[in-house]
Amino acid sequence: MIDDFLYGTAGRTAEVEAVVRAAAAAEILPRYRQLAAHEIVEKSGPHDLVTAADRLAEEYLTESLTRLLPGSVVVGEEAVHADPSVNDALGGDAPVWIVDPVDGTRQFVRGEPGFCTLVALALHGELYASWTYAPVLDEMAVAVRGRGATLNGTALHSGSPAPGAVLKVAMSHPDYTSDAQKRALLGLRTDGIDARACGSAGLEYLAVACGAQDAVAFNWEFAWDHAAGLLLVTEAGGSQSTLSGVPYRITGGNDLPFTAARDEATAERILQALRTGGGPDPAAG
Repeated sequence: MIDDFLYGTAGRTAEVEAVVRAAAAAEILPRYRQLAAHEIVEKSGPHDLVTAADRLAEEYLTESLTRLLPGSVVVGEEAVHADPSVNDALGGDAPVWIVDPVDGTRQFVRGEPGFCTLVALALHGELYASWTYAPVLDEMAVAVRGRGATLNGTALHSGSPAPGAVLKVAMSHPDYTSDAQKRALLGLRTDGIDARACGSAGLEYLAVACGAQDAVAFNWEFAWDHAAGLLLVTEAGGSQSTLSGVPYRITGGNDLPFTAARDEATAERILQALRTGGGPDPAAG
């Protein structure tokens, strides 16, 4: 089903792109810098916000994407917040759309352009395609498994950092981690690495895929934040791994933190820094 949808003579990736653009035009952009106070709600705390744009865009995408691919289901951030069992579909037998309607909600609420809509298509826990759309910036990145990645139609190549260059890394904010994860992330505060707190995860992944940033390191594993970006980075030539040295799994249970980087050598360098920060290297036995 997915093979015909993505790779057949009538491949429909452009139709998905059109749906993502339409959702943003209908439900997100009209509320950009126009949100009323009652349209912003805290979920778990002041740093975890949801807006009317998040909810309505996810509803739009859910209806449109499942119609585009009959038999598919949606795992969306807001749907999982309402019913955690929705997340179980990530390991099911139906094609699943993984949706974050507004990635970077805090930036959106502040009226900043650094937010995006993330959509990925997966089956049996494997990623097949992704769309990263920053509507204010007018950037659309698309990745298809085995077919590479593009930004506004131009091929993306992550490349490699210059030899000896200080690595630019976006990471989870240490304030929002467990003690062990905080120690691991603090391993990035070392010579040769310039680490900063991340903004929109989707746009941080796009920066890696473009070669504008060398790596990301995250301590949370919600699939809607990472699925689209991880495929984008790997299809652009990059590499990703969890702390234990195995790839991130969208179905969860990952050894955190994990990284995605411009190339395999950079990913390993980030992992070594994380292991040093968190304690003895688990690969050392």
